[in-house]
Amino acid sequence: MVFAMQYPAFAQTAKTSTTTPASTTAKPQLGTYGFDTAGMDPTVKPGDEFYDHANGGWARSHPIPADKSSFGMFTVLDDLSKTRTREILDAAKGDPQSKVGAAYASYLDAATVEAKGLAPITPWLNDIKALKDRKGYAALVAKAARNGVKGPFALYVGQDDKAPDAYIAQMTQSGLGMPDRDYYLTDSEKMKADRAAYVAHLTKMLELAGENNAAARATALMALETDIAKVHWTRVDSRDADKTYNKMTLTELAKAAPGFDFAAFLKANGIASTDLLIAQPTAFTGTAAILAKAPIDVLKDALLIRSLEAYADVLPDAIGAQNFAFYGTTLSGTPQREDRWKRGINFMKANLGEEVGKVYVAKYFPPETKAAADALVKNVLLAWGRRIDGLSWMSAEAKARAHKKLAAFTPKIGYPDQWRDYAGLEIKADDLFGNALRAKQFDFAYSVGKLGKPIYRWEWGMTPMEINAYANFGMVEIVFPAAILQPPFFDPNADPAVNYGGIGAVIGHELSHHFDDQGSKYDETGKLVQWWTDQDVANFKALTGKLITQYDAYEPFPGEHVKGALTLGENIGDLGGLAVALDAYHASLGGKPAPVIDGTTGDQRFFLGWAQVWRRNDREARLRQLLVIDPHSPSRYRTDIVRNFDAWYDAFKPAADGKLVLKPEDRVKIW
Repeated sequence: MVFAMQYPAFAQTAKTSTTTPASTTAKPQLGTYGFDTAGMDPTVKPGDEFYDHANGGWARSHPIPADKSSFGMFTVLDDLSKTRTREILDAAKGDPQSKVGAAYASYLDAATVEAKGLAPITPWLNDIKALKDRKGYAALVAKAARNGVKGPFALYVGQDDKAPDAYIAQMTQSGLGMPDRDYYLTDSEKMKADRAAYVAHLTKMLELAGENNAAARATALMALETDIAKVHWTRVDSRDADKTYNKMTLTELAKAAPGFDFAAFLKANGIASTDLLIAQPTAFTGTAAILAKAPIDVLKDALLIRSLEAYADVLPDAIGAQNFAFYGTTLSGTPQREDRWKRGINFMKANLGEEVGKVYVAKYFPPETKAAADALVKNVLLAWGRRIDGLSWMSAEAKARAHKKLAAFTPKIGYPDQWRDYAGLEIKADDLFGNALRAKQFDFAYSVGKLGKPIYRWEWGMTPMEINAYANFGMVEIVFPAAILQPPFFDPNADPAVNYGGIGAVIGHELSHHFDDQGSKYDETGKLVQWWTDQDVANFKALTGKLITQYDAYEPFPGEHVKGALTLGENIGDLGGLAVALDAYHASLGGKPAPVIDGTTGDQRFFLGWAQVWRRNDREARLRQLLVIDPHSPSRYRTDIVRNFDAWYDAFKPAADGKLVLKPEDRVKIW
């Protein structure tokens, strides 16, 4: 299992000056010590709304751009990353030998795309239309999977959670066009409106493909997806590593879900192994039964629509614009599509990401930044070891194993040690759809090709240009792409407190994932196994239950709450990450007091650094969507994790009646 998020600053002994930041060689990019004080709102008391106290001025002065559903520190850096990547790609366009240049040129050549119309995708759409009966349906779904088109089930190859030295074919529930089962089943006015808009979207897509009787066919497809939604697992159940580990033979799967020919599906995709991991068995049983009864024409329309959506951005603009109108505007509230060059960057990252990344890191990720980040990661790991020793709820036996797990960690900083080889991927400068199709087929073959081979331990799940980070349980690793190692997360010229509150907490967050409610189920080898005592598990659940209750109480809109169970892993990550980063910061002072800079103490700067990275404005539609589908809490409430820290109370001295103030016994402390 992999969970995404972020990073710290090097262990630097703070100077004793009370007026200058730690660095004397250069000024930080933000403010006088790495924090943008102009973005604060001093009229808001920190004990009432710490997010607004630290970020209120910024929020008022930074409207969301028309082509974004939200805008914040992540998007600021993403814009910078895209601009830099564009420079790299523009330079490559003129090189006839550059695969990257040819791919980017094909994306920018909108005139050729429009001139070809739907001709490039027509052979595949004709394959769908040619299906006459159920006998060939599984093979057609298999071809859809190879073409990167969503079917009723999703297939990929990954580590076996209980045998992490081996790959295994894995399947998960799929088949929905809207983001989650709740969109089909929740009886709210917003969801009803989204459902009506979805049927209108399906109708329009069928019309754009030249299909007849579009409205009736869209209604039938909506009915099929609604039936599938009823048997889907919830996102809370689907994130449970124990519940979703179900090893079955092909024979067992066929018996459990007889309405779909899984043998034909797997054979067509070159998978000979009889052992599979099925994430949601009852959803497979239910979906297969629905497929067995559904009219074949409706099943064909599902593949046709998913094909148009999968390739919407490389087809004529009418298709892409309609797809964006529903998914971008209706569901996320974004008024305007990104410029074509920006969409081209996304296309390149998805299909030739590491080929571009090689140039990106050579140009924008200096060795000294990597070295500083390496040092900071080591400091955070050391601090985590000290926190393990100080736990009152964990047994000595489990602590010993926790130290073994900590010692087994592989931090990956900046970029892969071994780059992906794209030699087998054919790219043509005048064939955008063909490039996209071949790239999806290339990736599918790459995934299936792992079966029977040693684990690709060098592999990365993100490009160096991503503003993100992640934890990989099976690999026992934490991964930080180059592009996130920039202000406000990381600035070598900023005060260490701000860096530890920023990238330090992000590093701690990813480390904490390995000890959250799911990551803690994996031992030092990456194996899914209970390595705690039963009492340890009970103690841990009592603490995490308090965190669920705390987040369940947050109500961004009347009647719409944060889902504490869905966001639990990320909230544990924030809680543990901030705690270990604070410990690491204090240790970095070497026993000396932190300086007072511009009237702020070290701990105040630390917590302000944490708040600063979560500056973000969301469109209402997008925020409502995230409450349903996102395992992360909204940024405001991620900032509010500070209310569980005694050090935050000591630093800001909030009034006893402050809205965020918790009694000492109500403050959650886990790691």
